[in-house]
Amino acid sequence: MEKRIYGIRGAVCAENTPESIQKNVAEMCRALFCGNNLKSEDIVSVHFTMTPDLDCMNAAAALRKSDAGIDTSSLALFVSQEAVISGMLPRVVRVLVTAYLPKGSVPSPVYMNGAEKLRPDFFKED
Repeated sequence: MEKRIYGIRGAVCAENTPESIQKNVAEMCRALFCGNNLKSEDIVSVHFTMTPDLDCMNAAAALRKSDAGIDTSSLALFVSQEAVISGMLPRVVRVLVTAYLPKGSVPSPVYMNGAEKLRPDFFKED
């Protein structure tokens, strides 16, 4: 099976507590990994951004401490601060997973716990 690299996006809102960040990062990543049938060996890197109001725990550390459905111990993880934009949605962790998927795949993004507001084009109401 021929594969190519894809970028898979996601975001989740969390409270500024270690428990909330860890729980929400794990749920988002588990849904993203499962929804895209990813295994550790498919993933090139995982880049998180966090809004400045989430400052009590690093998203990469949260993922490492969590059960996200796959072994994350050897993944390349990186975290940076989200650019501050007037009117930005508060308390958001975003993720970009770079991974190999079968050529022709349609990556399945994950937006949850209030972060759906970031991509209304994905969540149109009937």
